[in-house]
Amino acid sequence: MCASTLTITGKLARMTDITDILVIEHDPITELFLVHTLKEQGYTVTTTRTGQEGLEQVKKLQPAVIICDWNIPGSVDGLTICRAVKQSAELSTTFFLLLTSRHSIADRVKGLEMGADDLLSTPIDVNELRARVRAGIRLHQLARDLKQQKQQLEAELAEAESYVRSLLPPAQQMGKVHIQARFVPSQQLGGDCYDYYWLDPDYLVVYLLDVSGHGLGSALLSTSVLNVLRSQSLPDVNFYRPEKVLKALNETFQMSDQNQKYFTIWYGVFNCVNRQLLYASAGHPPAILVSSQNGQEITAERLRTPGLPIGMMPEARYQWQRCQVPPNSTLYLFSDGLYEVLQDNQEYVGLDGFIDFLAQQRRHNVDEILQAMSQRRTPNSATDDMSVVALALD
Repeated sequence: MCASTLTITGKLARMTDITDILVIEHDPITELFLVHTLKEQGYTVTTTRTGQEGLEQVKKLQPAVIICDWNIPGSVDGLTICRAVKQSAELSTTFFLLLTSRHSIADRVKGLEMGADDLLSTPIDVNELRARVRAGIRLHQLARDLKQQKQQLEAELAEAESYVRSLLPPAQQMGKVHIQARFVPSQQLGGDCYDYYWLDPDYLVVYLLDVSGHGLGSALLSTSVLNVLRSQSLPDVNFYRPEKVLKALNETFQMSDQNQKYFTIWYGVFNCVNRQLLYASAGHPPAILVSSQNGQEITAERLRTPGLPIGMMPEARYQWQRCQVPPNSTLYLFSDGLYEVLQDNQEYVGLDGFIDFLAQQRRHNVDEILQAMSQRRTPNSATDDMSVVALALD
C-alpha cells in the first residue's frame, strides 16, 4: 500500500469515529445496495424501514447524514421526517439527503423547500451517491465546527458581559445621596458606562458616557474610559473641574487611535456641603434636575454645556457650568437610547417627551423609567443601549 493510500485510510478511520449514516428505506433491495456501498467506503450505517422508527432512530443517533426515501409507506413519509429534522436544534448540523423517483422540477423544488439539503434520484448511481455523501459529511463537520465555535464565542461574550457589569457600581446610599442605576445593552455587550464615587468627603463625582456603535469594540472603549477615570490616571488633571477632565479625555481618546470610535459624556461634581453642582458635557444629552418648589410645583432643568463628542477633534474646547441644587431634588443622567424610542404611532418619544415624563412626579425609580420606555416601544423596532442614573439629592 502506498503512503498516500495510508494517509487517506487514516483520515477515513478518524472520520468513521464520529460519522453515522442513517438510512430510512422501505425497499430491502435499495437498502442492501445503500448499506453495501456506504460500508465499503468505511462509514458506520444504521437502517430502518418505517417512518416512525426512522424518527425514533434520528433522535437517538443524531447522525451526520440521513438518507431517506421520499415515498415511505404510512403516515410518516420522507418529507415529514425531513421537516422534523430541520425543526430540531439538536439536529441542526445533520445533512438530509432525500431519495426520490420524482424527476419534475416542481417536485424537486418542493423537496428542497421542505428542508432537504440535497436530492438523489433513483435508480441510484453509485458515483453520485458517494459524491453526495462525501459532500454531506464535509458540510456536517463544517457546521458542527461552526456551532462549537459559536458556542465558545457566546460563552466568552457572556464572560465579558459579566466582567463589564462587575465594573459598574451598585445602587447605594452615599451620605445623604441615594443613587440608583441601570444598564440595558441592545446587544450582549454595549457601549454605555457610568460611575459615581467620592473625590473627598464633600465632593461626589458622577458621570455617564455613551460610545458610538455597539458590541465588543464599544464595550472595550467604555471600560477603558471608566478605568482611567476611576483610577484618576489622567496626568495633571484637576478632577474637581469637569471641563478639564473632558479636555484630557479628548486628548487621550482620539477616535483615530480608537478604531474610529468616539463617545459622548456628561460629567458632574456635586458639593454636598453648599449643594452646588459643577458640570460639563461633550455631545451628550442633558442631565435633568427635577425639583419641587414649596413641595408643589415641579420643575425640570436641563443641564448641558456645548462641546463635541470626545475623540472627534483634537482641538475641541469644553465649558463648565454651575447650578444650585434645591433640597429634595433628583438628578437624572441617561443615554439617548432611553428616549429614541419608536412608538406605535411611528413617532419617537424624543427628549422633550422623556423630560415631560420625568417631570410628572418629583422622583422616579430607575426600573419604572426603563419599564415605561420599553412599554412605549413598538414591537420589532431597532433598539439602542439604555442607561440611566438617578441621584436623590435630599
